Amino acid sequence: MQKEQIASFIRLHHVFGIGRVSLISLGENFDHNFNYVTSASRSELQAAGLNRETIDLILKPDQARVDRELEWAEQSGNQIICYDDASYPALLRQTVNFPPLLYCSGNIDLLASPQIAIVGSRHCTPGGAKTATDFARVLAQSGLTITSGMATGIDTHAHLGALACGGNTIAVTGTGLDRIYPSSNRQMAYDIHEKGLLVTEFPLGTSPRSDNFPRRNRIISGLCVATLVVEAARRSGSLITAHQAVEQGREVFAIPGSIHNPQARGCHQLIREGAKLVDQASDIIEELGSLLGFIAQQQINQTSDIQLDQEAIGLLEVIGYDPVSADALVERSGLTIDKLSSMLLSLELSNLIQSAPGGCFVRI
Repeated sequence: MQKEQIASFIRLHHVFGIGRVSLISLGENFDHNFNYVTSASRSELQAAGLNRETIDLILKPDQARVDRELEWAEQSGNQIICYDDASYPALLRQTVNFPPLLYCSGNIDLLASPQIAIVGSRHCTPGGAKTATDFARVLAQSGLTITSGMATGIDTHAHLGALACGGNTIAVTGTGLDRIYPSSNRQMAYDIHEKGLLVTEFPLGTSPRSDNFPRRNRIISGLCVATLVVEAARRSGSLITAHQAVEQGREVFAIPGSIHNPQARGCHQLIREGAKLVDQASDIIEELGSLLGFIAQQQINQTSDIQLDQEAIGLLEVIGYDPVSADALVERSGLTIDKLSSMLLSLELSNLIQSAPGGCFVRI
């Protein structure tokens, strides 16, 4: 779309009372030329079904705001994409409530790449963080772009997993792209701008409001062929994303967890509702491979390179996947506390177990 058309579209997009449906209707009434809309007479706009208040806003636009966004779009890597633009993502365009406009910063070509959403709790466990990182890494290496919401917790680790292996990642934000939220992810946002893509429907200057994030979530699921939920409580925004994916006709995968972990209950709920249970990334690669026509470049290595003696194997078995205290492990294993401490340290350094709150340990 030419700069003049984009300017007219942005001008209309910022008019209070003109939403996606009205914008599309106006485009149809004016031969899909938004310059015609912004230069139309009051009577022509009335004939298009607009009320007096809306027409007044069209005829007296906030031109400074329009100019500011056009200047932003002229910066390297930035682009504003309208719904009828050829570069608008086809899968998102198929959804019922697609955004009429996308602000993008980074590699725009990633919008056309096969994507999987990885989402989950902001308050994830250490095990959930590792799972998100590992799944993102393997799925990115297989050719999928990892799409998430740049929130703390699972989202962050999904993006980092993709970046760490040189894979592709897209962050869909709930703010304008001139605002980084959360601020702790500022460096990651810069890395995604440089190596991936930042996307939002929100204009510049939009701050992080709570009602922005459900809207953001429909874009995350709408861009993707599937959504993977790693950890989620029963009342979680990740479940909103998963349910939107179902409504959009996309696949939903969920990773089960311990029955004692409240951050796993949302995943268990999704599985009961029909989400596909997965415990390794190859399950997803196999499921989506034929659909997307790509061949995984790297599969999960099912065997461990770490050699353990029988005593360490026995301890690993009694630790299990639920948090357990050192005192309980002394009782279960029959080891002295000194011997146990040494073996626990060795297993933790080998990334076979990890510390949990309350001085406990859990197998991963």
